[in-house]
Amino acid sequence: MSEGKIKGIYIAAKAGDGISGHEKVLIRAGKGIVGDRYYSETGKNRSNYKGQPDWEITLIESEVVENFNSATGNTFHESDFRRNVVTEGIRLNDLVGKTFRVNGLECYGVQLCEPCASLQKRLAYKILPDLVGKGGLRAQIRGAGIIAVGDSIES
Repeated sequence: MSEGKIKGIYIAAKAGDGISGHEKVLIRAGKGIVGDRYYSETGKNRSNYKGQPDWEITLIESEVVENFNSATGNTFHESDFRRNVVTEGIRLNDLVGKTFRVNGLECYGVQLCEPCASLQKRLAYKILPDLVGKGGLRAQIRGAGIIAVGDSIES
């Protein structure tokens, strides 16, 4: 069993909007994070990967952000990478295809959340190929409840 914790939580109300930090958020199975750009009250029009909804929640390791900044001399904030949850102490790549819990709420790691050209353009810095395989995790939410900064992540 592996364990980490939530270091930060970020959402954007609409596509292209700035990211705002939160101490806690409400998550709902099949819908996402209440207030986030990918939240869908009906659950329709969700992104799917091999039949699994994969944009309900996204995660990235704080260690990846720190290592990237150190290696490149940048000072990007963890929220600049536009993932919902910033983790600490857990390897997200190991959660692909596995069930894990955030504050006791079940989630499922659908696929890696690879960095894209849009993120690279937004940061105005070449992140590819340095972050390939390190861009985070797209996950499905399988419960409903509140998650907060400091909560545990267990696999």
